[in-house]
Amino acid sequence: MQKLQGIAVSPGVAIGEALVMDNEGFRIPRRFVARDTVEGELERLGKAIDAASNEISHNRDAVSQELGNKYGAIFEAHFQMLNDAQLRNELEEMIRERHYSPEYAVSRTLRRYAQVFQKLESRYLAERANDIFDIEKRLLRHLLGLRREGISHLTSSVVVLAHNLTPSETANLDREYVLGFVTEIGGLGSHTAIVAEALEIPAVVGTGPFMTDVSGGDLVIIDGDQGLVIIQPDEETVARYRHEAEEIRTLATQLEALRDLPAETADGISIKLYGNIEFPYEVDHCIDRGADGVGLYRTEFLYLGVEKEPDEDVHFQAYSRVVQTMGSRPVTIRTFDLGADKIEHLPDPEDERNPFLGLRSIRLALRNLPMFRTQLKAALRASALGNVQIMFPLVSTLMELRQAKMVLADVMEDLDEHGMEFNRDMAIGIMVEVPATVMMIEDFAEEVDFLSIGTNDLIQYTLAVDRSNKDVVGLYNAADPAVLKLIAITIRAAANKSIPVNMCGQMSGNPVYTMLLLGLGLRQFSVTPSAIPEIKKICRSVNIEQCKSIAERVMAMENARDINSFLKRQLRNTVPELGQ
Repeated sequence: MQKLQGIAVSPGVAIGEALVMDNEGFRIPRRFVARDTVEGELERLGKAIDAASNEISHNRDAVSQELGNKYGAIFEAHFQMLNDAQLRNELEEMIRERHYSPEYAVSRTLRRYAQVFQKLESRYLAERANDIFDIEKRLLRHLLGLRREGISHLTSSVVVLAHNLTPSETANLDREYVLGFVTEIGGLGSHTAIVAEALEIPAVVGTGPFMTDVSGGDLVIIDGDQGLVIIQPDEETVARYRHEAEEIRTLATQLEALRDLPAETADGISIKLYGNIEFPYEVDHCIDRGADGVGLYRTEFLYLGVEKEPDEDVHFQAYSRVVQTMGSRPVTIRTFDLGADKIEHLPDPEDERNPFLGLRSIRLALRNLPMFRTQLKAALRASALGNVQIMFPLVSTLMELRQAKMVLADVMEDLDEHGMEFNRDMAIGIMVEVPATVMMIEDFAEEVDFLSIGTNDLIQYTLAVDRSNKDVVGLYNAADPAVLKLIAITIRAAANKSIPVNMCGQMSGNPVYTMLLLGLGLRQFSVTPSAIPEIKKICRSVNIEQCKSIAERVMAMENARDINSFLKRQLRNTVPELGQ
């Protein structure tokens, strides 16, 4: 049994066979074969070894002829390893005695060999592990042939393990079969993490290297609450986690009873709970959890993994599906929040050394007006079908806001000229994600209809922490006093100007912070749909004076560690079932 500590980005427990993603694609997670097929599987292994040997021989001869015997000797070493009698006997024994599939036997055995080399003090010998990985991949290619399964065409339940997953790869995970995923790199608040939450599957990122320690078919546990990954767990650990997963399901069933009840505090204060969504189908999750609307409709999925820019009708179809489903409830569409480096049809930026500080979000939109106008047109057209609001991301200056509003006004004129219906009084808001915006928040509040606090970026920019960098992710903390003061300033400014303020970052969906945020004056939360029942439970279990007292104590504290410990104790005391 091996334990890996990573960063928890999507809650829950997943227990299943590993499906390892590497640059060769996915391997079939088939671990065992039937007793009566053993001889056939042994024959298949023999044919794969022969085919791989022939390839290596050809490469050895070709390289020797072109570059000399010195370089051909590399492939000769591969040939000798592959045809080693001990290796072949071990593989055949695993198939014959343990009924392992040839794929699993090959991966398991050769990765064990590789680990032996990696542990050697000699750098030269340690590098021979790469030769073994090369042999493994070559054998697997011949064994799997056309039977390799794609990321979106699985046929059995698995947990996905990868060095990294792009947002588009994550979005393409087959929700019917993917129980959860783990990546070696990544951090809190990344688009990959956000998509994992949208898919409602447990996920852990930033574990560090593990790809050489796991084979396709190994049993893996993902603890998406603690950020823990357990490879080849013992029976006791499996039993404990199965019990925990059952407790989670039981709690979810109990919370379902709150679905049609209002998120009202014990002293009668109404709280609005909205859903954050990434894909149109998630609007059904919002309805199922009793959301008061969609507080954040991320539109990035329209641009990811496509070779050409989505046209107006593609946008409109996506928006109208959500708007019509929500009926009279508000749907807040955020204009695209991506960097130029993430949009395929745009040229790569020439000097984008740090995308978080570069050409992204509203800056990118104002540099690519045709693309921006296309999205705004579709959103305006959708506003004729329901209660649509527009929100601009990463606004850091009043000039950016005014430019964006001018483009929106121009698009409205264009639609008017073509006789197209839209809501002329559609609410316009901004994301509060940059300290500079908070410093000017009174002025911003004069020019918008609502504010939405995006804590993922606000924490990052306030604390100068790249949330995807595992070396500094420990400094990325929503409970940092500086972050909390910026949040308090924003909420107070909105109250002074009598405009609504929402919070749509991951902080708003974390039960640990609910009472604090209520005490600071927040009355609108926008969270992953799956988090709505828990946040509603807390709202209905507290009164505002109690929350104000908690907020006063927190705001007098000096460090995030003490604040988090205090808030966890308060949650355990108030709603014990959520404070485990």
